[in-house]
Amino acid sequence: MAVDKKFVIPLFEKIPFGTGNFTRYNWRGWEFADKSKSHEELGDVFIVVTPGRNWLYLCNAEALLDVFQRRADFPRPLEIFKMIDIFGPNLATTEGQQWQRHRKVTATCFNERNNEIVWSESVRQAVGMLQYWSSKPSIRSAADDTRTLSLHVLASAGFGKSYAFQGVSEASPENVATSYKESLQTILDNCILLLVLGQNFIAKPWLPKKLKELHRATVDFKKYMTNVYEEEKKSIGLEKSVANNLMTSLVRASVEDNTSTPSQDVQGGLTESEIYGNIFVFNFAGHDTIAHTLAFTVVVLSAHPTVQDWLAEELRHVLGDEKPEDWEYQSVYPRLRRCLAVLYEILRLYSPAPIAKCTGGEARNLQVGDKAIVIPANTMLIPNHVAVHVHPRYWGQDNMEWRPSRWIKSGLSTRTGSGGSSTTTFEALDAETLITPHKGSFIAWSEGIRNCPGKKFSQVEFVAAMAGLFRDWRVEPVLEAGETDLRAARKRIMDMVENDTGQVLLLQLLHPERAALAWKQR
Repeated sequence: MAVDKKFVIPLFEKIPFGTGNFTRYNWRGWEFADKSKSHEELGDVFIVVTPGRNWLYLCNAEALLDVFQRRADFPRPLEIFKMIDIFGPNLATTEGQQWQRHRKVTATCFNERNNEIVWSESVRQAVGMLQYWSSKPSIRSAADDTRTLSLHVLASAGFGKSYAFQGVSEASPENVATSYKESLQTILDNCILLLVLGQNFIAKPWLPKKLKELHRATVDFKKYMTNVYEEEKKSIGLEKSVANNLMTSLVRASVEDNTSTPSQDVQGGLTESEIYGNIFVFNFAGHDTIAHTLAFTVVVLSAHPTVQDWLAEELRHVLGDEKPEDWEYQSVYPRLRRCLAVLYEILRLYSPAPIAKCTGGEARNLQVGDKAIVIPANTMLIPNHVAVHVHPRYWGQDNMEWRPSRWIKSGLSTRTGSGGSSTTTFEALDAETLITPHKGSFIAWSEGIRNCPGKKFSQVEFVAAMAGLFRDWRVEPVLEAGETDLRAARKRIMDMVENDTGQVLLLQLLHPERAALAWKQR
């Protein structure tokens, strides 16, 4: 499954007698190219047989819900996730009672007080990013800049550190990790290298400069976490702790819940290394996921002007002419349903993170439609989110059309276009509600008790970014040689999104710099 499509698969495709399913399935990210075709041909469940182990792919909403609910029968394959034990055990790398202990403590971090920080920082970063983008005739740095936005939001919500937005051409060329921000950026930029080689190996003095810088980044990041940890413990002891970021929330919850043997007691708090491990996994899981999602969104919206108008209509109604710093989370966020609909539709077609389960050491029974099947022990079970997100059974005949308005139910009778109506009344806007899809057919944040704990965090960050970008501005593709109008440019953009998207660590635009974009004030 780790075969590279760009270099290896084309060699096999040249073999005159053909390679059948090998070139169809045996490469990283084949699911995005296949969509739901295999399941429509073979059924809701099929197995890809490999020398290492068998991979069962599942695309049935009810069966998927059953899998997610039966956590003990279908655990996560921890051997895949153990490699992110870089700074300590965490929510992603534990099971059973240990996982319950991690979940109990980490759940206290993702609360409305932290969401207010996420909101205000995301708005501030989006406004800064817009100022940078709109100051240039065109930009090709959407993906790089959305990574900066995501990093800065994590810095604020995670550690209480706030930074002004800097576009890719404004950033310092210095690469040595001399601060928290640079350390975290270096680690996240090289996370695959770090996961493969490990901290002990990269500490060798004879390694090349890049690995030395990566080692220095891990040391500096750990040092920063240690300082914050000790400061927060001291503040708690003096009853002076007031911060609401993720790190301080973890420390507070652990200190309050800790027992004399916390690592053995499900009711206990987290150890110091476990706190570091969870803070890292929050950053690891929450950085590139939202960054890639925002990059997809900006590029796709550039090809859908009617959806931009639809968004702006809601944003003007809710926000009026208020300054961004006056947008209050509690009163504004719940009303921006169309912004959330854009997120749902982007994740339906371009969900960045795959999901993996397994049967463990025993065979498992599973009802799939009208068939009861037995899945052998040690089988990888892949909830095929790409397929279930586009299967015509759940999404109709326009399943491949990017249409955010599918998520909105009109409370009053209004005229609607492909993205929405520019003449919707204020009463109709206020009466709109989000549609709940067929249960199990939309699993962008997973489902069940092991769903993504940062779901609301990501939603708040995304909606705030949409508000900061699209209330007063619109984006369009820059015409290239041979293009005479924007229709041709928009088609080129969507062709690029479909054909130049692939799985690296996450699903992402492989060459986002090919999409030159221009921002225009409304």
